[in-house]
Amino acid sequence: MNFPVAGVDIPVIYLVLIGFIVGVLAGFYGVGGGSKTGPLMLFIGVKARFVIGTDLAHMVGKSIVALRRHHALGHVDMKLAILMTLGTIPGIEVGANIVQILEAAGSLDLFFSVSLIVILSAMSVFVFWESRKAHKLLREDDIDARDVVAFQGVSKRVKTLRLPPMISLKTSGIKEISVWIIILVSFATGVLTGFLGVGGGFVRMPVLVYVLGVPTHVAVGTDLFEIVISAGYGTFTHALKGNVDFLMALVMHTGAAIGAQIGATLTKYVRGPRIRQVFGLFLPVGAILVLYTLLT
Repeated sequence: MNFPVAGVDIPVIYLVLIGFIVGVLAGFYGVGGGSKTGPLMLFIGVKARFVIGTDLAHMVGKSIVALRRHHALGHVDMKLAILMTLGTIPGIEVGANIVQILEAAGSLDLFFSVSLIVILSAMSVFVFWESRKAHKLLREDDIDARDVVAFQGVSKRVKTLRLPPMISLKTSGIKEISVWIIILVSFATGVLTGFLGVGGGFVRMPVLVYVLGVPTHVAVGTDLFEIVISAGYGTFTHALKGNVDFLMALVMHTGAAIGAQIGATLTKYVRGPRIRQVFGLFLPVGAILVLYTLLT
């Protein structure tokens, strides 16, 4: 099938399969799936600028599907998610403008690929190490213990920072935390959204767990809410810059809508450390695909 905006011919089945696979993973560990969709789109021949914009458009649809399921399961901290949008929007603008600068300089493809490889690899090593350690702390016969985090030093120090205004997050089980910390975290992930064309979830979900101290299941659902906002705004700003192929995004969403429902439902039966472990295992797949594309 020809996609005139991106200027490529791609079999529809490839895009539907990409959407389905990434939809399952996104629903399961609460990210938009950009860490997989982007590398897969590069692999099948889509240029970086259209990967960035089109991935964001595709991400909005599947994240809404997964979010509805997580909300029904009580996994969404609406107060936290809404506050995070205060940093996300300006962060996206910064990231999107970086894309335009690098595109004009003719170095976007290389910078985009190297950045994805470095970030995905670093996150994979850390999350997989922590989740394995945390899983050992859970007794297999303790069915009430759904989550435990082996790396809590940063979140404990963050909660001691008294930068008013301070708020409580009941759904996340956080008694007090500075609003400024939440905004800073969301701004940083917003920059990644605008620059890498991802919802920022593959960084934000671990940050919610390890920096803010949010339980894994709540981090998964809350992250999806934030992705709908960030990816939606990112789609808008990239569409204005001519970086979005909406037809391609729609084709991928046909598979993603089904996959996201399946992935979200699976979290009901899996403990927090195991969710993070699967998350850590799949991140290197994206890094390997990007590296292969870069070298060929």
